[in-house]
Amino acid sequence: MANITAKQVKELRETTGAGVMDAKKALVEAEGDMQRAIEIIHEKGEAKAAKKANRIAAEGLTGVYVEGNVAAIVEVNAETDFVAQNEQFKTLVDQTAEVIAKGKPANNEEAMKLTMPSGESLEEAYVEATATIGEKISFRRFAVLEKTDEQHFGAYQHNGGHIGVLTVLEGGDEALAKHIAMHIAAMSPKVLSYKELDPDFVREELAQLNHKIDQDNESRALVNKPALPHLKYGSKAQLTDEILAQAEEDIKAELKAEHKPEKIWDKIIPGKMARFMQDNTKVDQENTLLAQLYVMDDSKTVEEYLESVNASVVSFVRFEVGEGIEKKEEDFAAEVAAQMKN
Repeated sequence: MANITAKQVKELRETTGAGVMDAKKALVEAEGDMQRAIEIIHEKGEAKAAKKANRIAAEGLTGVYVEGNVAAIVEVNAETDFVAQNEQFKTLVDQTAEVIAKGKPANNEEAMKLTMPSGESLEEAYVEATATIGEKISFRRFAVLEKTDEQHFGAYQHNGGHIGVLTVLEGGDEALAKHIAMHIAAMSPKVLSYKELDPDFVREELAQLNHKIDQDNESRALVNKPALPHLKYGSKAQLTDEILAQAEEDIKAELKAEHKPEKIWDKIIPGKMARFMQDNTKVDQENTLLAQLYVMDDSKTVEEYLESVNASVVSFVRFEVGEGIEKKEEDFAAEVAAQMKN
């Protein structure tokens, strides 16, 4: 058996990122042949990665990379938040975002073939990371945004990268683009405007809002408060010209019944129509960026604020780590009981 030195073990660890014992075992198996030991580490790494393939990785980080007129945002997952703070993991996320921005792949399959700074493919880098870090590490998703010279990128990462946002702004400046990105991180809009909402989604969300009103009314009845009315509409997409015209006629009838002088109706109607719009676009306000109250100036919607500074949002992407992934629920009591039984 070859005499394995500490220097060899150190060299193999630095080359592959393997642990001390894994490096030593590989060198022993390779009888001191460094190149063969590297191959063994990679082979065993792939085996370890395969064993971890079915584990749920719902923690992790987002990564953002901006260079010139191209930017990329990625989500990389690990099994635990502890590993997500590992420096090797953070470097992997940053490098992934960079190669995605430069390579502009069309999908994850193409992304996996991109070359990392180390010279290996993205796929190989993730297999190796899974083997050396000891948890399933997976590349989940990405988006590449491009802009013109006149447009601005806004990049923002919240909570250490748990939420990542990229925006493209027409007009304004980089500071405003970042502020819009911060708003998106906080308020989590799904789309830019009501025009992008699916009609079935609007109906489902409206039903949920009315269900909540029913629940509120049960509580109000217990203290003799009047019941709140159901919402007829939830989105601007549902408010046709006919519906708006009828709403204005209803307001006029209300003013007449209240004996308001007709000469002041023109001053009252715009405010009441604005309230009608506000009351009947709750789904938009919850799910679309432009209809939300701007967190930096809640006297205006995002759309109103942008119009006031001659700017507009071209596009945005928001990634929140683990969203949509069904996490495994840990039953701590059952786990302890099982260990005691054994």
